[in-house]
Amino acid sequence: MSQKNMVKAINEALRHEMATDDRVVVMGEDVGKVGGVFRVTEGLWEEFGDDRVIDTPLNEGGIIGTAIGMAAYGLRPVPEIQFADFIFPAFDQIVSEAAKYRYRSGGEYGCPMVIRTPVGGGIKGGAYHSQSPESLFIHTAGLKVVCPSNPYDAKGLLASAIRDEDPVLFFEPKRVYRAVKMDVPDDAFTIPLGEAKVVREGEHVTVVAWGAMLYEAIAAAEKVAEEGVSVEIVDPRTLWPLDIDTIARSVEKTGRIVVVHEAPKACGFGAEILQLVCEKSFLHLQAPPARVTGFDTPFPYTLENDYLPLAHRIVPTLLATARY
Repeated sequence: MSQKNMVKAINEALRHEMATDDRVVVMGEDVGKVGGVFRVTEGLWEEFGDDRVIDTPLNEGGIIGTAIGMAAYGLRPVPEIQFADFIFPAFDQIVSEAAKYRYRSGGEYGCPMVIRTPVGGGIKGGAYHSQSPESLFIHTAGLKVVCPSNPYDAKGLLASAIRDEDPVLFFEPKRVYRAVKMDVPDDAFTIPLGEAKVVREGEHVTVVAWGAMLYEAIAAAEKVAEEGVSVEIVDPRTLWPLDIDTIARSVEKTGRIVVVHEAPKACGFGAEILQLVCEKSFLHLQAPPARVTGFDTPFPYTLENDYLPLAHRIVPTLLATARY
């Protein structure tokens, strides 16, 4: 056990899985000698060589298409898309091919691959380096979607994702990469996909938040606690399949729910979470479900802190929901 940030934790997970399973292959733009733009894959090329850590052309469709072929022939590729904003040239390969393999083959073939990519704002990346596209992939049957909020979860969830028999999108909140340190086991371990975690106990309002926004929700919860409002916070960790039972239990306890996410509000994943809560726990609700999200605009550069649902934007919604 030692203190690690998310970059180190993910790097260790990749190293452990590559060392114990020679089918695991890392690939992407600059992941080899450079170690990735955020240095997440640093040192892997030196340890495992050109056959296992592959620098690719700047061709996202080609990266994912090649990874699908590798998976179909028995490997377990872990392709990296340098920023989630660049994933769209590979969208057809992901949703039309990787996601459909098991269905089209009647369960005979899977497509065991993990697409790693940094998501979200908070680093002044502007419109092309700050997006949060999770809902586009959650909407596609056959894909699993993971977004850890801390180093411990990142290491355990990535190991589980690599060992999974189906394609997983592993969204890494770049704002958290080096901003959070915590004790993480040095040895390999797993955290099951599809299990949420209650990270803060509370009585009056449930907040569901993931990735970097978890910390904004915690900051907002601490602020409203000064006014007597007790907030329970649930981190889904795996966005799909969603652990709706843990969220529903929390809502049945508090009677209220607020969802916080960076992505735009319209058709964001928060809408699906709130609808599922209404279906399961409607009679327990004591206030209208609420969302605090990004805006329905391109991600801005100079107005980044106005766009992001930071704590100062979450606080009024928590107070209004608690006092409804």
